Amino acid sequence: MTDGLKFYDEHASEFFADTVSLDMTNFHQKFLVHIPSGGLILDAGCGSGRDTKAFIEMGFRVIAFDASAPLAELATRHTGQRVNVRQFADVAEQACYDGIWACASLLHLPAAEIPSSIGRLWASLKPGGVFYLSFKYGTGERQHNGRHFTDADQVYLGAWLDPLPELDRIDYWITDDQRANRKEQWINALAFRRHLPSEKLVTGGDNPFLPHLCAAIRQASEIDFAVAFTKVSCCLS
Repeated sequence: MTDGLKFYDEHASEFFADTVSLDMTNFHQKFLVHIPSGGLILDAGCGSGRDTKAFIEMGFRVIAFDASAPLAELATRHTGQRVNVRQFADVAEQACYDGIWACASLLHLPAAEIPSSIGRLWASLKPGGVFYLSFKYGTGERQHNGRHFTDADQVYLGAWLDPLPELDRIDYWITDDQRANRKEQWINALAFRRHLPSEKLVTGGDNPFLPHLCAAIRQASEIDFAVAFTKVSCCLS
């Protein structure tokens, strides 16, 4: 267990109480305007479940996880939905999510692990999707009150995000800490994955249907099948 994870396991209730009521409306709006109605969001490192609950109440579907089991249990109670216990290294989905929300979560990783973790999250994002992430504004790594922090500025974030495949653009902005009596600043980013052209008509032959169906199933969170059957029948007179 890392020191940071141990901290959250031991201080889950305190952290929950300190963050669950923060007003993140402006942040949500910047993110959600790019998500289709009813779209699927991955809340990666959800903490108290504050944002997961807000997204669900606005009609979005959410899959949430946190590395701390005690914190995930508190978030499960708060959201009314199971929050999984997993880490960034466990993310292996491919093109599943319309949006990824990593609010103040990746910052606890060592800097050497951040590019691969961002890459795994990015791979789980659908073409045309949007990825939100935030770090404390600064540079370098440090330890504070039993937790590891990797701070970032636009140069750091650009070095991690610019190599991502199918990257369309990145929007950056700086904000003040939302907690009372905190003077820190945060850097926020929205990274947009490029839309890819797709064929609407499957004609068979050199363009068989099965690979298209399998690819769609791999990306789906829910599947409805509507199947029409035809048969040969005879009419007796």
